[in-house]
Amino acid sequence: MKKRIALDMDEVIADINSKYLDIFEKELGKRPEKKEYWGKKLYKLHPEAMKFRQNLFEKGFFRDLPVIKGSQEGVKALMEHYEVFITTAASEFKNSLGDKHEWLQEHFPFIHWKNFVFCGDKSIIRADYMIDDHANNLESFQGKGLLFTASHNISENRFTRVNNWEEVVTFFEKEKTLV
Repeated sequence: MKKRIALDMDEVIADINSKYLDIFEKELGKRPEKKEYWGKKLYKLHPEAMKFRQNLFEKGFFRDLPVIKGSQEGVKALMEHYEVFITTAASEFKNSLGDKHEWLQEHFPFIHWKNFVFCGDKSIIRADYMIDDHANNLESFQGKGLLFTASHNISENRFTRVNNWEEVVTFFEKEKTLV
């Protein structure tokens, strides 16, 4: 039986950050530089930016997100030796459910729809590994948690960190040899 990987969607395979930066620039006339937001949530950068967070509740917001570089090839490589489940906390943003499902079917058609887990609280997820950009999702996880680097989690140091998909694949290549 293959070991299981629970894989977050936003900021792990789907680039929500770049879309948020586009909104920030459109609304405020200036795109923040990485040094301005690195280590922070983008919606905490400016007093007006909190209202941009409301876009997350709009139908279509999650439908056209860019794909994180290397994620498609990385997921395909993982699927050769592991069961991969997309586990995304979609319940907070009710309009995101359909968008996320369509996005996954378009960009990751090689993942069976039965391997999509749309939930609210990821503490119910049971797998051997979880890759997520939010440490709070890894805190209650009973397997091995991998923290995928995002601007908001750079000061977090309680979990094994992976900075990109090349590092994810390398981590699991090493794990495979230990099994």
